Amino acid sequence: MSLATRIIAGAVGVAAAGATVAGVATTRRQAAAIHDRPGDPAAAPLGSLRSRGRTVVAEDGVPLHVEVDEVDPGMNDAGLPTVVFVHGYALNADCWHFQRAALRGRVRTVFYDQRSHGRSGRSGLANATIEQLGVDLRAIIEQVVPEGPVVLVGHSMGGMSVVALAAQYPELFGRAEDGGKVAGVCLISTTAGGLDPSRVLFPLVPARVGGGLAYGMVRGLARSHRAVDGIRRAGRTAAVVLTDRYSFGTEVPAGYVEFVDDMLSATPFEVLAEFFPSFRGMDMFDAVEAMNAVPTTIICGTRDRITSIGHSRKLHSRIPHSTLVECEGAGHMVIMERRAEVDAEIEKLITAAGSAAA
Repeated sequence: MSLATRIIAGAVGVAAAGATVAGVATTRRQAAAIHDRPGDPAAAPLGSLRSRGRTVVAEDGVPLHVEVDEVDPGMNDAGLPTVVFVHGYALNADCWHFQRAALRGRVRTVFYDQRSHGRSGRSGLANATIEQLGVDLRAIIEQVVPEGPVVLVGHSMGGMSVVALAAQYPELFGRAEDGGKVAGVCLISTTAGGLDPSRVLFPLVPARVGGGLAYGMVRGLARSHRAVDGIRRAGRTAAVVLTDRYSFGTEVPAGYVEFVDDMLSATPFEVLAEFFPSFRGMDMFDAVEAMNAVPTTIICGTRDRITSIGHSRKLHSRIPHSTLVECEGAGHMVIMERRAEVDAEIEKLITAAGSAAA
């Protein structure tokens, strides 16, 4: 076993030592049941909402899995834009369960798995970049929403994908008569640069050595990714504890934590390693100014341990006409933890974007 693999195994062991204490919190979470309305799609098992899949082929040939929820017959969606949801690092389109349920049948919505994630095809190493994700997003828009305005909703790396789109194709943002296609943007728990993901993947490494060690470790571990995936599976209990800590800021049902951990665990370490370097050098804050041309909402939890609230405040300062929503006490998975607040803001944005595009 390599030194890097031993370090990861040790980290799992340290985290496991806290599993007994965390069990008390888990019991409380299981008791904190969410009372959904009878027949509410949100009450369906997490990740079970589906529609017929289709494939969008990216410019480099990678197949992207896409699902579209159409408007129910008889519903009046005249003037409303199509909403495209873009998920984050190591997740998949299922993470939007509550937002999908809230809008289902009332607004045309598009969900897709980013390259190398979920049901989409694997990317080549050279194209495992944030910039490529922006190009992929343009392909989704062109092939799935050829007509009418679009609202983009991105969480975490998905928000970075939207920023990358703005950096490469700023002309897409604005009114249709000016050549625009994107009529509104919602950036959730994300940033346009300045992120040190080593503090996320290696929270047990001292800060003074975390950055450089983390990047060297990731490169080394990528060569033994199957062994690392085995360690992750073996340390599942500890992993759930860490998922809880880094995804949520307050108590949520245990099923939420397990659902997020299932998505994280299903993403091979090799994929994590391929995208990891792209975060460090990202600096696209100048690009977000293109979003001043459309209604833009920025949402973040004040206890986000991955993309801290400071990132959202900086985005807000660079997009002066944007709306900043700070969810007190919420963590990185604010789309689940504060779903009612997030859903309400997205609905307001859709209405504003529809009015602006009219």
